[in-house]
Amino acid sequence: MNNKVVWITGASSGIGEALALELARRGARLVLSARREDELRRVANATNLPPTHVLVLPLDMTDLSGMAGHVQTVLDHFGQIDYVFQNAGITQRGSVAETQLPVYRQLMELNYFGVVALTQAVLPHMLRRGQGHFVVTSSVAGKIGTKQRSGYCASKHALHGFFDALRAEIAEAGLRVTTICPGYIRTPISLHALDAQGQKHARMDANQDKGMDPAECARQICQAVARGRDEVYVGGIETLGIYLARFWPALVRRIVRNRAPE
Repeated sequence: MNNKVVWITGASSGIGEALALELARRGARLVLSARREDELRRVANATNLPPTHVLVLPLDMTDLSGMAGHVQTVLDHFGQIDYVFQNAGITQRGSVAETQLPVYRQLMELNYFGVVALTQAVLPHMLRRGQGHFVVTSSVAGKIGTKQRSGYCASKHALHGFFDALRAEIAEAGLRVTTICPGYIRTPISLHALDAQGQKHARMDANQDKGMDPAECARQICQAVARGRDEVYVGGIETLGIYLARFWPALVRRIVRNRAPE
């Protein structure tokens, strides 16, 4: 990662913030994006990078038409984009019977369409250079559907389909894709989850609170990216559910069906 230009979305907290600190230690030049500029500047200061090595770029992932302009801003500043770590996203706490359709649209706009739009905006630059690496944060929920998270699971499942196809299309051009599936990581994601009416869940779930430290998660992600892994599972024992679902899907469906929602 030394001297590489790495663009991180969702960089103001959680896994995105931890990645910024880890990548700074590895010598990367960073582009930090999220909606909250004050929090981005806090993270930028925490990296201890010189001002020339970090660009704070506020970004609303649902502003799809603005992506090309943001890409040009990065290129004007650094001249290249080597990696894009896409971490921006929001989760959900609400049953299918109760969740309003606009909530599903909001989840898909941020978790899926925003990611696709930024990928498409960056892709021509990487294809011209013949190098580049997309690192997208999915979830264990991108492999296993669970109660109260139908829209979140759907958006993360969609990312797998899109990036699996992209990986196949760009392999001969020298570009790479790594999909990350975190389990329980100790981040504030459950605090900002949308309930059935689109309001904040505003509660830290017990499993989230006991999850892996974000710094360790970021270290494992960077290690997997450096090794050129296509897909990696990061977390605790919950990540074993992915393997169970692959070989014993009926068992996993039974477990999910009988488990009480958080």
